[in-house]
Amino acid sequence: MSVTSATSSRPAAVVPSRVGQYAGFVSRSLAFVLDIVVSLGLFALVVALISSVVGLLSGHSSNVNRHGVIVEVLFGVWAFVYFAAQWASNGRTLGMALFGIRVVTKDGSEVSRWRAVGRTAALPLSFLFLGLGFLISLFQRERRALHDLIAGTCVVYSWDAHAARLRWLVRQQAPDPLPSGDPSDR
Repeated sequence: MSVTSATSSRPAAVVPSRVGQYAGFVSRSLAFVLDIVVSLGLFALVVALISSVVGLLSGHSSNVNRHGVIVEVLFGVWAFVYFAAQWASNGRTLGMALFGIRVVTKDGSEVSRWRAVGRTAALPLSFLFLGLGFLISLFQRERRALHDLIAGTCVVYSWDAHAARLRWLVRQQAPDPLPSGDPSDR
């Protein structure tokens, strides 16, 4: 009597996947808030570093608050580069990567450099009229915000959330007990 492999006697498990489905409002919003926090933190770190270096070299303490408008404009430029560069390079920002979402074109292909720049330029339009440009994504089948409609993009899930959650719990299934029968088969 031969023992059959435990893997061949089991039916393959069907793992639900969200890959390619349109990302929801909450996932997109949380990723965006995280990106703003990261972007602002990095910008503040760089400004503090530059301010310290200027203070050391000049011998005078540097007060960034005196240059408020300049700092705000520089942050706007920094935020533009932060979003556009990441969307152009791999279709996602740090926040989007953590929430498993990515920007693609309407037909599902990768976002080009110019489309990423256009999407970033259109992003402030979604803030107009109390965020109405973002809220329209709640009522669309494709969950596209105003800046997505303008740039011809959409945001989709790019990893299997269920598999990612279970992957670290179980790397390998426990072996099945040997079938009962002749002790010499064991």
